[in-house]
Amino acid sequence: MYLAETTTLALMPNWFNPEYLLTQFGGYVILGLCLVIFIESSIFPVLPGDSLLFTAGLFVAQGSIHTPLWLVCLVVSVAALLGNAVGYFIGYKAGPALFKRPDSRFFKQEYVDKTHAFLEKHGPKAVVLARFVPFVRTFITWIAGVGRMDAKRYFTYTIIGGILWAGGITALGHVLGNISFIKNNIEAIFILIVLVSVVPIVIEWARSRRERKNAPSAEADAEVTQQIPRIDR
Repeated sequence: MYLAETTTLALMPNWFNPEYLLTQFGGYVILGLCLVIFIESSIFPVLPGDSLLFTAGLFVAQGSIHTPLWLVCLVVSVAALLGNAVGYFIGYKAGPALFKRPDSRFFKQEYVDKTHAFLEKHGPKAVVLARFVPFVRTFITWIAGVGRMDAKRYFTYTIIGGILWAGGITALGHVLGNISFIKNNIEAIFILIVLVSVVPIVIEWARSRRERKNAPSAEADAEVTQQIPRIDR
């Protein structure tokens, strides 16, 4: 029924194979697609979100999915946003219970404070970029809730990230899906999607690490400067 030309992802379990998943959904393919995106965006990170969206766009281009592209992009974006909303409120509600034990080994109030400070500084950037990184796009929703990130601020940027991710990757699959090279190397394309999505986070991590490393030197220079006697002319 669906795109016979697409290479089978033989090395992956069936539930992680986007072509297999979309085929199994049958006439409920859009509903199943939205359900997977919702679950990955809220509670279960081990799902093929990126490749599933890309393949859905490819199927629309091939005519295997008869729903218009604009409608597919719209509903998957809504599913992603609803998933992030659920993930945020899970973190918001579960946070106090997880951190109320001061002697807990893994859950401490200082972690909440640090998370809150991180999101206040990098929140918008982190929420948007996290959408493009497997696992991180699920965990960031919990962290934002636990860290009590301002809800208005969080939802503003999660809407931006959700549309860019869900709608954008689906549209990208539609545009590129008919290219023979793409169809014949679909496994490599999926791997490339993951690698490219991780690059922004790696860059941000390296920059933050460099800033932390340089901070003590800057403070030391400031102390030395203060100790130098001032010569009035």
